[in-house]
Amino acid sequence: MDTPFSTLIRTASHEQHTEAETSTFMSDLLGGTLGVDAYTRYTEQLWFVYKALEDGMDRLADDPVAGPFIRTELARVPELARDLAHLRGPDWRERVTALPATEAYAARIAECVREWPAGYVAHHYTRYLGDLSGGQIIRDKAEKTWGFARKGDGVRFYVFEGVANPAAFKRQYRELLDAIAVDELEQQRVVAECKRAFSLNTAVFVALGEEFSSAA
Repeated sequence: MDTPFSTLIRTASHEQHTEAETSTFMSDLLGGTLGVDAYTRYTEQLWFVYKALEDGMDRLADDPVAGPFIRTELARVPELARDLAHLRGPDWRERVTALPATEAYAARIAECVREWPAGYVAHHYTRYLGDLSGGQIIRDKAEKTWGFARKGDGVRFYVFEGVANPAAFKRQYRELLDAIAVDELEQQRVVAECKRAFSLNTAVFVALGEEFSSAA
């Protein structure tokens, strides 16, 4: 292909990416309309999504397609656990619940882990590169709005201590995408799954928006 795959996947999913970023829930959260309870509920949903992603790490570590993307320094589940212990208390695991939209999102990731490693890469890309980029805006807003310690408990999900140079890491990640061990037809399927991943994420935002609109 003339167009690098990393460029193709970014440009093809731009519309879905923008839709997710500009959802009403996220706009209200970043705009200060919603309180720390909404932020906490969102963090809960992230735990279920990342549990599905990272439960697949060991299984896919040696896979020729997904294996190169498995990087332990990206793991977010331990950090989410620390954040939720801070936000919900030591018994947080018994208290957190997944929205139906979150369950659907996590189930699709788990399905890709079991049956389609290239599809897993689509979900890996949409989540982790987004965390390294736009996620930092959320961290900064949360620290300023709700008084979390800088890069401390409550926002550790957004702190990648194992990634010393995020710009260099993202460049290396794009090189991995460009070298992905699939043919052109499979690349198109991965692009479609990337769009699906953004849509699943947006559905979670919509559900959160409805929950906090009805609670208002």
